[in-house]
Amino acid sequence: MLETALLQDGSGTPLLRDTLTATREWSVVNDFCHRAYMPLSTHPLTAGMDPNATIRMLDIGRITFSRFCFGTPTRADDFDPDSGNIIVVNTLRGSVRHPVGGNDAIDTRPGDSYVVDCSRTQYWNLADGDDLQLNLTIPHKLMEDTAARWYGFVPEDDLWKKRLIFGAGQSAWLSLLDYATRSLDARHDRIGDPLTERRIEEMICLELLRNWAQASGLNLETGARAAAPHYVREAERLMRQSAEDAPTITEIAARLGITARSLSEGFRRFRGLTPHEFLSAARLDALRAALRAARPGETVTAIARARGYVNLGAMTARYRERFGESPAQTLRRGRH
Repeated sequence: MLETALLQDGSGTPLLRDTLTATREWSVVNDFCHRAYMPLSTHPLTAGMDPNATIRMLDIGRITFSRFCFGTPTRADDFDPDSGNIIVVNTLRGSVRHPVGGNDAIDTRPGDSYVVDCSRTQYWNLADGDDLQLNLTIPHKLMEDTAARWYGFVPEDDLWKKRLIFGAGQSAWLSLLDYATRSLDARHDRIGDPLTERRIEEMICLELLRNWAQASGLNLETGARAAAPHYVREAERLMRQSAEDAPTITEIAARLGITARSLSEGFRRFRGLTPHEFLSAARLDALRAALRAARPGETVTAIARARGYVNLGAMTARYRERFGESPAQTLRRGRH
């Protein structure tokens, strides 16, 4: 599994043809690391040693996949927290040492996966030089958005600060990465269908979040309900219920007997997003349901305007970002 990740697509056609994939220059290695991960520092464990590095990188949506090794024992540290990136190291060969809780460290072996949010905690690693890694670089914001969309809340830093190993051997996580990399198309060096790419990006973030939370002892299914006060949960219910009427946040707050400011603060603290963002998502969900249930002859314009959408161009852009397809595509698929 993953033997040919970022080397070949699912049909065996070479990816990134005529592209540099190996180097013995530290300047090239460091430039690659800055682009694939974030600004960081590298130090060969034997002074004066040149790398014999594997460097290969492709994007799937907003996630950067990289096939990487230094080719000589190396320490990497000073990972820039301002990058806002999470790194997932999947060891395919050899071993890499990483920090975990406190001052402890642990070695990842073939089949192990390690996750660290460099925007929330310090990170370093020691590669043995014979290692090979399939790494993922994921924006922290993308993971927050995934948590809010699927579970209704954004976990606190108690989760994001956890540096840990998850999965082992032929795990479902590695199978998902194998599927993702085999879905790449050598003709374009990316996944050809935008909808498929968006779905794979979503699956990766969701599966990572699930594994991360499980290894941390966090129950995502009950986390939102346990954390949020009644007025936040009631506001969510009202916004879903009246999404088609496009209520204002002030109107929702008034129905709850609180100020719009208090409602905004509650959403920021317990959901990691604004009431307006939640309402916008609820309205798009309602629009999608209406498009899927449209009667013959109904148009996107008529359905959208009946639900309060005036700027159809802006609506279409937000719809595509949320669902990975246009409203017209949803309408056609619903009719079929």
